[in-house]
Amino acid sequence: MRRMMDNPLVSLATVSLIFIAAMLLYQGSSYFSNQIILFQKQPLNQSNFTNNVEACGDTLDCALAKASMGNKTVIIAVVNRAYVEQDVESDSTMLDIFLSSFWLGEGTRSLIHHILLVAVDQIAYDRCMFLKMNCFRLETDGVDFKGEKIYMSQDFIKMMWRRTQFLLEVLKHGYNFIFTDTDVMWLRDPFTRLSKNETEDLQISVDAYLGDPWSESHPINTGFYFVRSNNKTISLFEKWYGQKDNSKGKKEQDVLLDLVRSGIIKHLGLRVRFLDTLYFSGFCQDSKDFRAVVTVHANCCRSIIAKEADMKASLSDWKRFKKLEANSTESPKWTSHKWCKESWEKPLKVKD
Repeated sequence: MRRMMDNPLVSLATVSLIFIAAMLLYQGSSYFSNQIILFQKQPLNQSNFTNNVEACGDTLDCALAKASMGNKTVIIAVVNRAYVEQDVESDSTMLDIFLSSFWLGEGTRSLIHHILLVAVDQIAYDRCMFLKMNCFRLETDGVDFKGEKIYMSQDFIKMMWRRTQFLLEVLKHGYNFIFTDTDVMWLRDPFTRLSKNETEDLQISVDAYLGDPWSESHPINTGFYFVRSNNKTISLFEKWYGQKDNSKGKKEQDVLLDLVRSGIIKHLGLRVRFLDTLYFSGFCQDSKDFRAVVTVHANCCRSIIAKEADMKASLSDWKRFKKLEANSTESPKWTSHKWCKESWEKPLKVKD
């Protein structure tokens, strides 16, 4: 063997064979690596998606599980094209302002990962996916929810009832949730102010606070509330949605108010807290304290364009407040909600 290796020709042949073998091994490993990379870049096929859906129930179950905080609690907002698409004259949308408040608020940035945006049309869903948020496409046969739905119009009422039906399904899936309109600005983490007492079934915002958190005389507002999933709240939502066809000319908020006034809270054994506008405020009744306010709702307003204008003004007020020194005794004031006040008086300009 030693003599063979001493032969220059044999040594050269051996080295050549080793080199060729190494090249073949390298090319083979590169080929398989490339195949793995190509496979990883390929989108999941429909059968894989179907298997994933089956693993966590239905598509809603998957969407809720993805957005959940871990204690089966999610934040839900409903959007359509009018809320997500700029018109020619605007530089932002209702959704943009809503999400900006999470960036500008105190302790709110991480909450954005727990929002489930429910899109009632394809454009709203595409926008949600572009923003890489948790998205769910809510289908409604034979109904076009794309354009702006003017307050108390027939399409507005239909959209509010479809929303109520969807939220009932969320409760039936066992999830607690904060429902928030996208015209609500989140300036602080609401979970720091909401009661942690699990015996409280529903905590709901009001247009005007009357001083007693248990008084059923409050003018409720369904634009912001926290509800726990249990048999009592499911029964409430079933009875509420069950009134849809017997409430011509009324929005779902009016129907829930009627149910409250007729004694449904006592009838179902519910504990309902009505939220103080010092913390959970709105344009109907401003919070008197920037140092306490949690949310600001653009309620008492009739059009998206008016809401957007006054929401921007309120966010500017908040930014000015945030620039004050920690020991400042200055008491800032909210800018007058001029656009929203005028939305009830002037002809409306509607977003398509």
